[in-house]
Amino acid sequence: MPRGAFPGIMAAMKRVTTRTRRPWRDGRWLLLALVALLAGVRAEPLVALGPQQTVRSINAKMGIHTRLTDEVEPWKIKRTLEMAREMGTTWIVEYFPWAYHEPAPGRFDWSHADLVVDHARRQGLTVIARLGLVPEWARPDPEEQATTFTYLDEAHYDAFARYVATFAAHFQGRVQHLVIWNEPNISLEWGYRPVDPEGYARLLETVYREAKAANPDVMILGGALAPTLAPAGDPEGMNDLDYLGRMLEADAGEFMDGLAVHAYGWRLPADAPPDPATVNFARTELLHDLLLEAGYPNMPVYITEGGWNDHPRWTKAVSPSQRAAYSIQAYEKARVEWPWCQAVVLWAFRYPRPANTYQDYFAFVTTEFTPKPIYYAVQRYARGEAP
Repeated sequence: MPRGAFPGIMAAMKRVTTRTRRPWRDGRWLLLALVALLAGVRAEPLVALGPQQTVRSINAKMGIHTRLTDEVEPWKIKRTLEMAREMGTTWIVEYFPWAYHEPAPGRFDWSHADLVVDHARRQGLTVIARLGLVPEWARPDPEEQATTFTYLDEAHYDAFARYVATFAAHFQGRVQHLVIWNEPNISLEWGYRPVDPEGYARLLETVYREAKAANPDVMILGGALAPTLAPAGDPEGMNDLDYLGRMLEADAGEFMDGLAVHAYGWRLPADAPPDPATVNFARTELLHDLLLEAGYPNMPVYITEGGWNDHPRWTKAVSPSQRAAYSIQAYEKARVEWPWCQAVVLWAFRYPRPANTYQDYFAFVTTEFTPKPIYYAVQRYARGEAP
């Protein structure tokens, strides 16, 4: 119902009951009033996809992580993707939660996902889909065991694999890249349990077989590992290098078509050298080296999250000018130095609502669609107007 319609309905009902001298409790006259008014109510127009667009950019690896999962207004979805294209990014990563799209076993709702994907494609963007978030029906009975929406036990691997396969079939020809889970080397993202690289490898195998049967062209991206220096035995997570090494020893490489990587720079520039004892953007090279050592020289790497923050008082932040320079440096490094890296998708384009924390300073555009300085700097780079 369009905004403002409800007061009009109430006024119409009052007019009808006044003219007929009937009391408000006479349901017949209320029904007549509603029918009469709604017959004249015009629905809000749909947001048209518009003509097919193409991205103008000197760097086809540029990407940005959008946050449209919880954006309910179609015009804001379209505007977000228009501005991402206008900035010069070719790739986006978007989250398609399992719990949202399969609220009950076998009952799927793709309406919002279709809206996002179709608008992205019309803007000339390539979508990488991140899949996760466990529905309540696929978790243990809460009376027996309290769990969070990141808890997926092996008894429900098949259920998640069916969701991934259904997604792959539904979006065949529209979405080719699927990221399986998010940061499984962090306890918070693994259901507040000890992380389990071998268990994640088994999840990949289960998903891979189902998804490929449904859509042979789909690309399964494993990992999406959080960069962390967690020491051995840390209850909060596992060092991403150690985790990937154990994943590959458990044959995860046989059940993924690419590796998803998270690459945050914190206070260091993108050209700071890789170091196992440091979290920086070039840590990505160390993860790629592990693929080479394990016998996967041709496996592509996708940076599906990363970047810098310019909060004025956060200890891991940089200045706005440094953030812009380092982000451009990262895009350029992948373009020139990393032929094995297919995309650099930085976090994050815009939030549907302010976080009111340091997280807001990762955004390229405000909630009200006002571009930040980094937006214009990256746009000039994409157009070949900046070094």
